Amino acid sequence: MSNKNLIHIQQFCLYHEIENTFITELNNYGLVEIIVLDEDEYLHPEQLPTVEKMIRLHYDLKINLEGIDAIAHLLNKIEVLQQNLNAAQNRLRLFEQHQIE
Repeated sequence: MSNKNLIHIQQFCLYHEIENTFITELNNYGLVEIIVLDEDEYLHPEQLPTVEKMIRLHYDLKINLEGIDAIAHLLNKIEVLQQNLNAAQNRLRLFEQHQIE
């Protein structure tokens, strides 16, 4: 796998002025996936918004990792429920259109 598009964790942490162990702990909780290539650790670019949100929760709002894990779980659950609601609304629209015709 090429590290061309991956985010080097050490540089990311330097940029955000956080400890590397924070990303390691997020990985331990299953909140992010660390990719190891040639003994260097990387993040997928798609994970950046999530990681940056978790950084703000932890460092700005002083929420511990257990709290971040709970928040992430609840946000994922809300997203799934929203998708289910959208699907149900779409089916209802189709049903209503079929009834009108």
